[in-house]
Amino acid sequence: MRTFTLDEAQSLLPVLESLLKRAMEGRRSAQSVETDLNALAQRIYLSGGMRVDTADIAKQRAEMEAHLTQVRESIAEIDAIGVQVKDLDSGLLDFPCRVDDEVVLLCWRGRARHRALAYTRSRFSGPPAGR
Repeated sequence: MRTFTLDEAQSLLPVLESLLKRAMEGRRSAQSVETDLNALAQRIYLSGGMRVDTADIAKQRAEMEAHLTQVRESIAEIDAIGVQVKDLDSGLLDFPCRVDDEVVLLCWRGRARHRALAYTRSRFSGPPAGR
């Protein structure tokens, strides 16, 4: 497992922020298309059937799959760097870091209000004592 120093993690943030934004946007777009398709399915069910434009539905499904591919590729790129995606909705990333022969996680949340790296250990949040 690759570990990062605080400086290394901070230097990667611009690239990771871009990849994370791409993944989050892809996920939102895929969810929007899925919501539309589910609403159509519900209307079909409630009306006992109806004529639909199958080409349009196929186009929407292909669009949703393209968005999901964008999400998977972005997450794979982040993973290849050695950073862990913990929560795509909030943009939570973990950077493994070695502190005193122990691997801890430098956590970063991609939302504008929470742009800071913080140490976390099991049942502990905040910088290690004396750091």
